Amino acid sequence: MQEDFRLIVDLVSVLAAAAAGGLFAALLKQPVLLGYLAAGVIVGPTGLGLIKEIIQVETLAQFGVAFLLFALGVEFSFSELKKVKVISLGGGGLQIALTILVTTLVSLAMGWVTSPPQGVFLGGILSLSSTAVVLKCLMERNETSTPHGQVMLGILVVQDLALGLMLAVLPALDQPAEEVGLAIGWALLQTGLFALGAVAAGIWVIPRLLRLLAKTESRELFLLGVVALCLGIALLTEHLGLSIEMGAFVAGLMISDAEYADQTLTYVEPLRDIFASLFFASIGMLIDPVFLWNNLELILGLVTLVFIGKFLIVTPLVRIFRYPLKTALIAGLGLAQIGEFSFVLASEGQTLGLVSRRVYLLILGTTAVTLVVTPFVLRLVPKLFAWGESIPWLAKFLEQSDEPLAISEDLPIKDHFIVCGYGRIGRNIVRLLRDRNHPVLVIDQSESQIQKVRDAGIPYIYGNAASSYVLEKAGVAEAKGMAIALPDPMSTRLCVKRSLEISPDLDLVVRANKDKDIELLYQLGAREVVQPEFETSLELSAHLLAGIGIPSPAVQREVQMIRNSHYLEFRPDQASEEISRDLKAVTGEMNSRWYALPEESPLLGMSIEETDIRRLTGVSVMAIRRAGGLTIDYPESLTTLEQGDRLLIVGETDEVAAFDQLARGEAAVPSTNSSCQWLQVPSESPLIGKTLLELELQQRYKITIQTIRRDGKLIRFPEPDAEIQNGDRLLLCGGFHALTQAQEALSPKTEVPLITTSIAEAES
Repeated sequence: MQEDFRLIVDLVSVLAAAAAGGLFAALLKQPVLLGYLAAGVIVGPTGLGLIKEIIQVETLAQFGVAFLLFALGVEFSFSELKKVKVISLGGGGLQIALTILVTTLVSLAMGWVTSPPQGVFLGGILSLSSTAVVLKCLMERNETSTPHGQVMLGILVVQDLALGLMLAVLPALDQPAEEVGLAIGWALLQTGLFALGAVAAGIWVIPRLLRLLAKTESRELFLLGVVALCLGIALLTEHLGLSIEMGAFVAGLMISDAEYADQTLTYVEPLRDIFASLFFASIGMLIDPVFLWNNLELILGLVTLVFIGKFLIVTPLVRIFRYPLKTALIAGLGLAQIGEFSFVLASEGQTLGLVSRRVYLLILGTTAVTLVVTPFVLRLVPKLFAWGESIPWLAKFLEQSDEPLAISEDLPIKDHFIVCGYGRIGRNIVRLLRDRNHPVLVIDQSESQIQKVRDAGIPYIYGNAASSYVLEKAGVAEAKGMAIALPDPMSTRLCVKRSLEISPDLDLVVRANKDKDIELLYQLGAREVVQPEFETSLELSAHLLAGIGIPSPAVQREVQMIRNSHYLEFRPDQASEEISRDLKAVTGEMNSRWYALPEESPLLGMSIEETDIRRLTGVSVMAIRRAGGLTIDYPESLTTLEQGDRLLIVGETDEVAAFDQLARGEAAVPSTNSSCQWLQVPSESPLIGKTLLELELQQRYKITIQTIRRDGKLIRFPEPDAEIQNGDRLLLCGGFHALTQAQEALSPKTEVPLITTSIAEAES
């Protein structure tokens, strides 16, 4: 077969196999990345042998990595890189150095290598993590802008930069120390000069070039120019002895702050996805399943060592740079693999005689397995945290890690507004509120954003907005309202849920990151959910309708109707199966379970609104599956619970236990004419030290204590022998007249702060 036609056949074979493998993985609800790798194994030389010469395919696959990192650079931008410059430069550099040092010492001690240079080489391979795999996983989960996403990408950028340095040093490893020093110095000088040139081009050349391409109004010319720019800079870095991947990333950074960055990203994304699938399939072709099977025990042992070793190096480093424990744990798990660029190092090392053929194959096998395992590990992270929070001592340890890192001295204490997230949306909200002289408090866990808040003289809490500790410090119970504009969907959901646990009637508005989050956030209790793209459509439509003479009140009524319908007119029609699949996906990331209502449950025949489940137990009902098979996703508040219902509920372990008590009739369900009051227990109160049984509230006044709030925690349906402690807040529920009598009897002679509300305003 002719050589040029052979390339076409190989390319078509790889793309077809990748498409089939990705589809099969998606149908099995597995990461498509796994399908691409499996496809490469099947069609490669060690599989069916459809592709015997993989050099040409590997060359094309390099385009995939280049476009992947180019798109990352466009999205990441210099401004985003500045947010994590400390952890990326300091943490990334330390991680590489520590990994090389530990690997060298361990490999020499265990006899895996015969000389220190070989240990250094092996450490260099293990120090690199997979930018392509981690980036793809973060993009699929919409987590590239989250704190852990930023930390991982920041460290990965430094690792990619270090690849060029490692390739420059490799030939000198067996030489005297002065030659190694010269190689390092020359590589650093090249990198520095290239960085200066990139900065200069990003300021003076690239924006003008993009404007010139855009003026042609030709999509083809714009795309061609951008691709030529990306690959041209990538080839320049290759010529300088650095890496193609690093050049592509820097090219993306150069475009990121230009005015046509979004348009560039839109055009390049299809190319990126196609060539990225080629890249992952080409990695699969390098995997020899027979060698893996024959050395399975050894390779699994090496994989375990790599995961544990890198996790134990990365996690403490991220903590040292003052990131929360959860962020450090996710970063440690996400970076605990060997990267695809290690293939490049390993191949070069084999050529230079630093490793034998067998060690080279072991490195390839270990790398391949870690790449396959990583998407599963990142998927399991939310469930691992949910499991950890179900264990009391571990939950306490995790919660303590979420304590604020810094708190300004001038925090407002009452009738203030809380803004979670100080990005572009958060900044605009803060400015509008402050212009009207409303007290505002900002919560953010980005050091760079907090510094902006400090400079502006705005009260702040530097910490995780999804942490109960942080929300308590922010005075959510006394706040007038809250706006949540966090980049992370999971943090957004937890922030909504935990804020409403503290103050169920809080005026809470939240930005939805995705369309499928809208109903979920409403179900969790948000007062208003805003989807930026839909809001833009509404404002544009309102302007056009007003321009053709439709009265402004009529336009505003129409706009408000669309908002009240949760943007239903704008969202694509979905089959019930699709809605259920999306619901299962988002609740699967939270602590959720199906709960069968007991046959004699007092909740039967009551609506969700009447049961007041979320207020009393903290649990949110996401779906109801009737005995006849009908499933009601995102049930409305007036939906009645029936015999044989199974409820999909979301809540922490203690909240699910409280709901179980309520559903079984072991805890009192307030009647529809009940009211509730919060009673604050001051330090001089005669209630301190007494048990609930001794108070005899049920016998005297027909009053029950539904909840005790203590040290930021809710004790639902406390036991009769529970003692009242200083600082407790008691939720008393019963008839209004009885509550008044109980209030007078329980209050000490000194004035006791008391908040009285209806059942619809129980916790404030």
